[in-house]
Amino acid sequence: METLESLRTLYRQPFLALLTQARGVHLAHHPMDEIQRCELVNIKGGGCREDCRYCAQSARYATGLSVHKLLEPAALRQAVEDARAHGATRLCLGAAWRGLKESDAQLEAVCRLVEAIREEGLEICVTLGLLEPGAARRLREAGVMIYNHNLNTGPKFYERVATTHTFADRIATLRAAQEAGLRLCSGGILGLGESVEDRLEMLLTLCQLDPAPESVPLNLLVPIPGTPLAPQAPVDPFDLVRLISVTRILLPYSRIRLAAGRRSLSREAQALCFLAGANSLFIGEQLLTTPNQSFDLDQSLFSALGIEEPSSAARGQF
Repeated sequence: METLESLRTLYRQPFLALLTQARGVHLAHHPMDEIQRCELVNIKGGGCREDCRYCAQSARYATGLSVHKLLEPAALRQAVEDARAHGATRLCLGAAWRGLKESDAQLEAVCRLVEAIREEGLEICVTLGLLEPGAARRLREAGVMIYNHNLNTGPKFYERVATTHTFADRIATLRAAQEAGLRLCSGGILGLGESVEDRLEMLLTLCQLDPAPESVPLNLLVPIPGTPLAPQAPVDPFDLVRLISVTRILLPYSRIRLAAGRRSLSREAQALCFLAGANSLFIGEQLLTTPNQSFDLDQSLFSALGIEEPSSAARGQF
């Protein structure tokens, strides 16, 4: 069993030794040049009453973000078409609110949206905040396959990120999703002001989930004017690559996803991330509230690295 001390030792290896070890683990469990493409759709934006200090969608901060109600089915079907055209195999639906209980009207509204697209040939992932067991079961019945709920950071640092809910609340949501038969997507955000130790404690927590998350998104903080974390300094790309390497070694079967903040990385830094074991990313020029790398730049990067479009057969293997 991994311990925090063993993770420290792994992380502190010389950079090239760590990268080489991670690459070996990756090649033993994943195709060399396969990159999963996911597209993220904000189905309900802004007005959230939680106080996550990084988030533009919190109603507590003056970020200039417009609030929009739940997406209409026609708009979601267009998003499905766009995602498919971009080569995505997974559609991720996000909504800004505290979470869902079995009795919530929002739950049924989301389930109707999912039911409208569940036969479209894409994996359906949702990120809807804190989740109670009954709500998790209803989402699974509607056709949701994966639940995203990021830990964001380690347990000791979490109270400096949000105070309207706890790290334990997040763990309870992940357990409720697993018990309902949903696969997990859970990772973190680098650049919140946390230490390397906090990042490793987050990974240790992910390792202790049974089963481990199917996918692990690693975000770089995008500082949003008006949020408390707007002044944060950028993360050194080598620190990101180190964390990806450790994640790949600890979670050999999981997909590691480059998520928010990828736009700030050079082509060379992204290539190092893939070499270290990242094998999933968000495509499309907009994430929930922040811009993403342009589709044309992604195509250029994939071409330079020899990464092929997913085959139609691979797109159907869900």
